[in-house]
Amino acid sequence: MIIVKDVKRVYQTGETEVHALRGVSLNIEQGEFMSIAGPSGSGKTTLLNLIAGIDKPDRGNIVIDGIDITRLDESRLSRWRARHVGFIFQFYNLIPVLTAYENVELPLLLAPLTRKQRKKHVLAALKVTGILDRATHFPSQLSGGQQQRVAIARAIVTDPTIIVADEPTGDLDKDSAAQILDLLNHLNKELGKTIVMVTHDYRAARRARKIYVLDKGVLRDQHENDMLWS
Repeated sequence: MIIVKDVKRVYQTGETEVHALRGVSLNIEQGEFMSIAGPSGSGKTTLLNLIAGIDKPDRGNIVIDGIDITRLDESRLSRWRARHVGFIFQFYNLIPVLTAYENVELPLLLAPLTRKQRKKHVLAALKVTGILDRATHFPSQLSGGQQQRVAIARAIVTDPTIIVADEPTGDLDKDSAAQILDLLNHLNKELGKTIVMVTHDYRAARRARKIYVLDKGVLRDQHENDMLWS
């Protein structure tokens, strides 16, 4: 489903070149729950942004469901992202003046749906994420774990092809983090969602069905992962 082939990404900082990714290749099957682990600065978020179509590589290709997204112009890439990618962020990125319901509804406002159809989608997403009873609450009235559930509901409300999660438990306490990881596992196993999660927390990474480790822009193989975590 997702093919990353020989991807390289270099950033220029003044006169210094930062090699974020050094020829990374991997395949992610449909319905997979995959984590990309590694310390800060290892290239995890860069790889996630490339898979999500937020950024483009300097070399290599990324093919998702047969579409080479590295070859799409900005307009087509924007439309592809809106239809196929659900985003989950570490700090939730909820709009404080909107209720949970209204935050989840946002991605649907540009879709060709009636208000009744939007309501059906929003209520279904809130129910799946276990936050339906907080639909009329504002973010400031919710705990961190509840805010992240709203953010996950927003990510799945358009029924995206893939869900990308950037440190989704990084701002949560241990119990809330475990609940969010349980929810991601539910979305993967029960709804068949393909999930790509980046994290620096190896305990969180272990909750995924497949694990990769990035180290200074280089993807470790499974044998190296076992050595690293032994």
